[in-house]
Amino acid sequence: MTAMPAIAAAQTAVQRPPKQTVPDEFSVTAPVSIEVNARPLPSFDTRDRSRLRFGELEYRSGLILTSRFRGFGGLSGLRLDAKGERFIAISDKGGWFTGRIVYKGREMTGLDDVEASPMLGPDGKPITSRGWFDTEAFALDGSLVYVGLERVNQILRFDFAKGFTRAHGELIQLPLGVRKLPYNKGIEALVVVPKGLPLAGTLIAISERGLDAQGNITAFLIGKTLGLFSIRRTDNFDVSDAVLLPSGSLLLLERKFSWLGGVGIRIRRVALASLVPGAVIDGPSIFEADLGHEIDNMEGIDVHVTPEGDTVLTLVSDDNFSMIQRNLLLQFTLVE
Repeated sequence: MTAMPAIAAAQTAVQRPPKQTVPDEFSVTAPVSIEVNARPLPSFDTRDRSRLRFGELEYRSGLILTSRFRGFGGLSGLRLDAKGERFIAISDKGGWFTGRIVYKGREMTGLDDVEASPMLGPDGKPITSRGWFDTEAFALDGSLVYVGLERVNQILRFDFAKGFTRAHGELIQLPLGVRKLPYNKGIEALVVVPKGLPLAGTLIAISERGLDAQGNITAFLIGKTLGLFSIRRTDNFDVSDAVLLPSGSLLLLERKFSWLGGVGIRIRRVALASLVPGAVIDGPSIFEADLGHEIDNMEGIDVHVTPEGDTVLTLVSDDNFSMIQRNLLLQFTLVE
């Protein structure tokens, strides 16, 4: 379940600073308007262009995103408003991207009103000035925004009611186990459980590949409920993001890579009620894809419900700022 009132509230309650137009680099602290070009992906299966159904998902549309702005890329997290239009995204190099998805009917056609700005630390300076980067995980709770710093195993909390993307991040207190996660395999997914669901108010923090003694992925409950649990690791998949469905089920976006097998992704569904301290959770796969499909390094997932009642999953990829990878934005209908 998305928590995008943070975007709407911040944009209406806070006077946003004047925009600057800088085509190829970040301003020191202020947002800049950028142009993002979008090329449509009319099909998802490269071997059968007419195929729409993939497990429990049905392909809606996709975009390949490019920009002259040299800071654009590395998209590792995305959160949408209730309409699936306004978005906040994060780059793994410590940047914010905000804007609007443009639709024609049910299909995405492009991005508009896109702004880029650096994440600011407690001192008001870009977090990269501290050597903080690999901002891989992202969750919203009203006007509060949580961002995981994988390389240093920390989590920053921003209050978007205090300047939107110019808000200063503050480190939050974490369980000791978070700080002990392995280098570059730390917190990769963050979810705040909303009111009305089990674990309401809890921040769920899931590592990419911090393994327990049994080889399962370690994860943490932070807040009113504190504890450590594990996610059963199978077929060499690691966690790249997570999101709650309106029904309360937790979806885990996972990926794997090998030089022989290439890239693969899948989505598993897990019962939220199974997340208790000491548990090893598992759930069925509802979607799998490989390089025979239009995928890349898929790192972000979010969900919204259309006025027609469709539950739509939006996936975004991290191109690692590489010439041979792509920033993809994909949407699917969850067929339940």
